[in-house]
Amino acid sequence: MIVSDPSASHPWPEETPDREQLPTATPHTHEGDIHPHVHSEESLRRIVNRLSRIEGHIRGIKTMVQESRPCPEVLLQIAAVRGALDRVARIVLDEHLSECIGRAAQEGNIEVEIEELKAALDRFLP
Repeated sequence: MIVSDPSASHPWPEETPDREQLPTATPHTHEGDIHPHVHSEESLRRIVNRLSRIEGHIRGIKTMVQESRPCPEVLLQIAAVRGALDRVARIVLDEHLSECIGRAAQEGNIEVEIEELKAALDRFLP
């Protein structure tokens, strides 16, 4: 089955046995962080669900390769996964800008947070 957008619809079940259970609010810190990142259960669920669909899509691509499916079909699916990953990255970035940067500004840590974001974008962007 060819799926053009793994973040929209997918042939795999929504819930998988190995899916992680999410807490209601998750504070997490990164080495060197001076503030916790707290994300809502809804936000985490949305991101994890999208990543789970992408994971399933990648398994589908692996099967396509193992079955010697035509290269153009495989490349089309790889492009779909890339697009889905870009959309997940956009969600994470949007949330970071609205939640984490806003919280850092309120706490007076905006300069540190912006520097961390710049460093992450340097690694993320080609």
